[in-house]
Amino acid sequence: MKVIIIEDETLSAEHLTSLLHKTNRNIEVVKYLDTVKAAIQAFEDGITTDLMFFDIHLADGNSFEIFSGFPIKIPVIFTTAYDHYAIKAFKQNSIDYLLKPINLSDIIFALDKFDGQHNSQQNIAVENMKQTYQHVTKNFKTRFMVKLGQNIETVATDQIHHFETKDSMSFLITNSGQRFPIDYTLDQLETLLPPKDFFRINRKVIIQFSSIGKVNTYFNGRLAVGTRFLEGDVRVVSRERVNDFKLWLDDKL
Repeated sequence: MKVIIIEDETLSAEHLTSLLHKTNRNIEVVKYLDTVKAAIQAFEDGITTDLMFFDIHLADGNSFEIFSGFPIKIPVIFTTAYDHYAIKAFKQNSIDYLLKPINLSDIIFALDKFDGQHNSQQNIAVENMKQTYQHVTKNFKTRFMVKLGQNIETVATDQIHHFETKDSMSFLITNSGQRFPIDYTLDQLETLLPPKDFFRINRKVIIQFSSIGKVNTYFNGRLAVGTRFLEGDVRVVSRERVNDFKLWLDDKL
C-alpha cells in the first residue's frame, strides 16, 4: 500500500513513518509534503496513492484549503492536536483521525478501519469532514444591533427567543418579549446563527433551543412547539423539517 504524508513537522513525519513500518503491513511512504502549496501542486500534477495522512495545521495554512480546490477521492486519515470539541465533530462523520502524540495502537486501529471502508463511502465522509470543519471554525454572530427609540443597542444571541418573518419583514424577539425589526432575511440568519442553538422550524420562524418548553405531535406528521410568544401555525415544525428537528433536539438533550 502506498501512502503520502502531509506534515510540516519533520519529527512528526518521521515518527508516523516509523509507526507505519511497525504495523507489519506492506506500506511504502512514497512522498512527504509539508505545505498547502506543495500539496496543491502535487494534486495538480496528478499524484496518486492509496492513502493519505493529513496534518490539519500546516505552516502556510490548514489542509482543508487543499480540499476546497480539488475533488480529492483518495481516502484520508487526519492527524491533529485539535481540541475535543472538534474531534467529536470529526468522529461523527466517520473519518479517522489520530490525536497527537500518535502511538502504534492508534495507527493499527485507523488502518483496520480504512481496510473495512469502501472508497465511495470514504469520499462522502471527506466532504462531510470538510463541512464539519468549516462549521466548527466559523465565527457565528454573538449579538445583533437593534434600534430602541433613538438609540442603537445590542442583543446577545442568548437573549433571543426567536426570529420570525411577517409581511416581508424580519423580526428579532427577545426572551422578555421585545420585538425589533432587523435587516436580515431568515435565509441569511440561518448562516449567521450557531446551529447548535438555533433551528428553523418552518418558513417563518427560527427558534432558540432554550425557548422551547415542550414538543407535541401535530396532524400530518408534524410537530408543534410549546413556547412563549408563538401561537398558531407559526409554532408548527413543517413536515420536511421534522426529522432534522428531532435529530437537533436529540443532540441537545
